[in-house]
Amino acid sequence: MTVAALVARLRHRLVADLRPGLPVTREWLAAAARQEAPLLADPGVDAAVDQVLAHARGLGPLEPLLADPEVNEVMVNGGGRVWVERQGRLERTPLLLDVGTVEHVIEKVVAPLGLRADRASPLVDARLPDGSRVHAVLPPLAIDGPCLTIRRFTVRALELSDFCPPPVAALLRVAVRERRNVLVAGATSSGKTSLLNALAAEIPPGQRIVTVEEAAELRLPQEHVVRLEARPANAEGVGAVRVRELVRNALRMRPDRLLVGEARGPEAFDLLQAMNTGHDGSLSTCHANSPPDALRRLETMVLMAKVALPLVAVRQQIGAALDLVVQVARRSDGTRRVVQVAEVTADPPAVRVLADADTVLAAPERPPRAP
Repeated sequence: MTVAALVARLRHRLVADLRPGLPVTREWLAAAARQEAPLLADPGVDAAVDQVLAHARGLGPLEPLLADPEVNEVMVNGGGRVWVERQGRLERTPLLLDVGTVEHVIEKVVAPLGLRADRASPLVDARLPDGSRVHAVLPPLAIDGPCLTIRRFTVRALELSDFCPPPVAALLRVAVRERRNVLVAGATSSGKTSLLNALAAEIPPGQRIVTVEEAAELRLPQEHVVRLEARPANAEGVGAVRVRELVRNALRMRPDRLLVGEARGPEAFDLLQAMNTGHDGSLSTCHANSPPDALRRLETMVLMAKVALPLVAVRQQIGAALDLVVQVARRSDGTRRVVQVAEVTADPPAVRVLADADTVLAAPERPPRAP
């Protein structure tokens, strides 16, 4: 008997023999495999058991890729070849998935969360139990078939020394401990959230930290951490809780530090308000190609809040609230590095470069904020 034939028989036995509610164990599958194929060699039996176990418990054929600690992202393009990002570089894998398999994997992700993934709801954002982020696009929006992207949760927390040399790391460490308001800027997949996590790890113990995220990714070592996560609408299109609502509520929870995983819309206005009303030491990220671009992005996001403020007042708010912009980028070799640290000067807001990728060039001019 071939491995493929044994896999088919074991899947049939799972449906026919295993009582509802009982867990699928390797021991049960191994015993069933020996009954079905007593002459098959041990490597073949192990391979069949692994395939069936991955299909029953996890995301089927994608499980080996998700178990690889070097894989950062898994991408399935329209029912076909599977790609991965391994240590910052895209690689094509030998794995091929048909449309039905991709749809089945997406359904296994969204069904326990009460979400829908069909032609009526073709865009889905979700989170796996381990913290990995999942994004799916289905037809008719995805012309060539369902597309699935899984950004794995990194088990090993990165430190500041993983992003920059000791002098720059020391500058950032002091900035966090002196309660500077810091914005991490960078492109998609440049390491913004990982760097935010490394910065937040430098917050001294004994402070109450409230985090607000679209999808919970931050893992902080401190003892007193409150984690809030936005909620998408359910299958009926109701029940959504946006990041902006969570930021407003977080301010009522007596935070010593407020961390917003990413400012991408009107919540930027509430974050700036918090920074300007005594919540010093706040941290967040945004998509931008440089520190000056980050300030312009903030202006745009604040205006998305539909507040009746002239642009000059918005700029004054940004200049008074923000202390540092840390630019992070993914280099050609796949590594994520801090490429610039800039201080925000007020009225009108502008940036003054304090450090580049390798060297501290200047000291901050603003006095430390009150502890």
